[in-house]
Amino acid sequence: MAPRDQTKKRKAITRDGPAADEVVLSDGGGDLEAGFLEEILSQSEDGGSEASDSDKSAADEEDNESFRAFDEDIDSDEVPSDTDAGGKPKPVLNGSAVANPNFTNEEDDDPLPNYVVTEDANGNPRYIYQDIDPVYASDDSEAPETTNTIGNIPLSFYDSYPHIGYDINGKKIARPAKGKALDALLDSIDIPKGWTGLTDPNTGKPLELSEQELNLLKRIQMNEIGEDGYDPYPATVEYFTSKTELMPLSAAPEPKRRFVPSKHEAKRVMKIVKAIKEGRILPYKPPLENEEEDPDIKRYDIWANEAPRPDHAMNVPAPKLPPPGYDESYHPPPEYLPDRAEKKAWEDADDEDRQKEYLPTDHSSLRKVPGYDRFIKEKFERCLDLYLAPRIRRSKLNIDPESLLPKLPSPDDLRPFPTTCATIFRGHDGRVRSLAVDPSGIWLASGGDDGTIRIWELLTGRQLWQVKISSEEAINVVRWRPGTDAVILSVAIGSDLYFIIPPILFPELETASNSILDEGFGHAASKPTTTTSDPTKPPPATWTRPSSPRLSDSGVLLKATLRSTIKVISWHRRGDYLTTVSPSGQSSSVAIHTLSKHLTQQPFRRLKGLPQSAQFHPSKPIFFVATQRTIRSYDLAKQQLVKIIQPGARWISSFDVHPFGGDNLIVGSYDKRLLWHDLDLSVRPYKTLRYHAKAIRQVKFHAGGLPLFADASDDGCVQVFHGKVVGDLMENATIVPVKVLRGHAVTGSLGVLDLDWHPREPWCVSAGADGTCRLWM
Repeated sequence: MAPRDQTKKRKAITRDGPAADEVVLSDGGGDLEAGFLEEILSQSEDGGSEASDSDKSAADEEDNESFRAFDEDIDSDEVPSDTDAGGKPKPVLNGSAVANPNFTNEEDDDPLPNYVVTEDANGNPRYIYQDIDPVYASDDSEAPETTNTIGNIPLSFYDSYPHIGYDINGKKIARPAKGKALDALLDSIDIPKGWTGLTDPNTGKPLELSEQELNLLKRIQMNEIGEDGYDPYPATVEYFTSKTELMPLSAAPEPKRRFVPSKHEAKRVMKIVKAIKEGRILPYKPPLENEEEDPDIKRYDIWANEAPRPDHAMNVPAPKLPPPGYDESYHPPPEYLPDRAEKKAWEDADDEDRQKEYLPTDHSSLRKVPGYDRFIKEKFERCLDLYLAPRIRRSKLNIDPESLLPKLPSPDDLRPFPTTCATIFRGHDGRVRSLAVDPSGIWLASGGDDGTIRIWELLTGRQLWQVKISSEEAINVVRWRPGTDAVILSVAIGSDLYFIIPPILFPELETASNSILDEGFGHAASKPTTTTSDPTKPPPATWTRPSSPRLSDSGVLLKATLRSTIKVISWHRRGDYLTTVSPSGQSSSVAIHTLSKHLTQQPFRRLKGLPQSAQFHPSKPIFFVATQRTIRSYDLAKQQLVKIIQPGARWISSFDVHPFGGDNLIVGSYDKRLLWHDLDLSVRPYKTLRYHAKAIRQVKFHAGGLPLFADASDDGCVQVFHGKVVGDLMENATIVPVKVLRGHAVTGSLGVLDLDWHPREPWCVSAGADGTCRLWM
């Protein structure tokens, strides 16, 4: 057999019985084929077992042949060398000399050393010993269990692995059986002693307690001391005997200090005497008879409802009245009879001041005792009491009226909320009917009876831009399009709906806004607006550009003409849809417009009642429509009625949906009531608030996440409320009035007509009939 190249990386293999240990002679395997390594790693556990058995048997045979050749070579007394007599190198196993531990020399029967001789990098011999197989020689019959060495790492980290940790040798500890396998095992065997049903957090195996631990738990459950052998009732040790000794323990004479007055006690006595002289210590005085009792001291009448009971040791009967004395006799002794002065004093005294209700009187015999002089009067008073007294005894409830009121938090704890007027916007001629704060919170748009749209800088009150749209009709509503990607202002004047891009924007923002308005012209030309199958009927709205060049140059770029006067504008959160309400339009009073398509739809053929307002749900495809007395919610996706909300108001003026969740809404009415509705609770109002003397014109939630809402009334006041809504269905909303904002003058029986909130800050803006707008901070 030709010797192999010694530069290759090899492994020395030693065998001790059936087990074999591999000793790596050098780092890595330079000539180890990559395909051979992949083949080894790709073998499965199931298929690898059979292949390993066959490979192992073949390897054993090859090793045995090598060992036989090696034994024959060293059988002689000659010192073995690397080459034989013929000059040929002797065969070596894996490029190294191997000492077989199972080989025994026939002459001395000494086993060969348990090591492997190799050469190191310098050519010197290197001895590599096999691993020692320890023999357990302890007297203890129980071997130590395998412990988990993962430390304080919780076992939940190993939930996705088939093992639960590693032992001291680095081997994986398999996860114990659970589930059906464990249940079947427990059903098939008896429950061992010490079984607890718990799991050891270190090993993941069932936790079993020893006999000593079980006894300790048993003593603790029985409220006993855990220590074994503790006696809670030891024998009493008599420190003093009960026998009287004849001789005292000490026969020393009495000390002198027992006969001399104590100076320390004399000092204490003098301090007390001095305190008495100075009046710091007062002598005891008995309490006065008419002194009021302390209300903190409670006294109970234990015999108030006394019932006859048999004699018993635990029964304390009520004390009996004293027997009549001698002065109550018809023939009392002379010393009990009053004289003239006492009789006159008793007659002159009032009934409340008399110590006795009678005067002792002497009669020689019982038959001479006259009739009771107050008999008829007392009987009459008794009958009068029975006539006027109720037939049923009613227990009087002593309830403090303050305890019946709900405990509301202090307004100081509910800050921030607007408290003072920071800016006044003047410039309109006549009433300011509507206003709106843009989504960025920088500008304020307002419109009034003068037909002029004005845009103000919110913080400074400076007017930035204005345009006069009409000189005959008033501006009813102004509303900004939601979103900051474009700035579009919608204005309602009569039956016309205008879309304005004010020329105060950046060029990029103005270009994006123009593209949104111009996008619908191509769609409207290809698909004309119609909601009915009859082409002879006029369309719900006509979308055109303003005919006046002055308006187009001022930023009024789009116009939609409806059939009746528009009173309410409400935008969808995405900014592509908006709804208008025309109370005088009958069947066409509610319309939904699509800005990107210049399309107008009328979702209702008939409405029960006169519509007042309409809004979209903040997160769901639900549409709310308010009539004079009810609010109906419709599912736009399913096209069906969802719920009819009944506020109970005579005439609804406005309403607003909570911006987060949409499960709560507030309703303002012309009959001076503000109503809070919890849609998950009932269709009836959860809370009714009456804080205004006149009609409520507008109600509004804060859309920026602050728990605030406000209402505007014709009495010139804006009432600010704290309204907290939580996600817990078991907790109701918290509603607390925090501030009344006064500043608008009542003009023509009209006060505050509209209000709006800043999108982020706790600031409120109100529009009044006095021609001004006010910013409250």
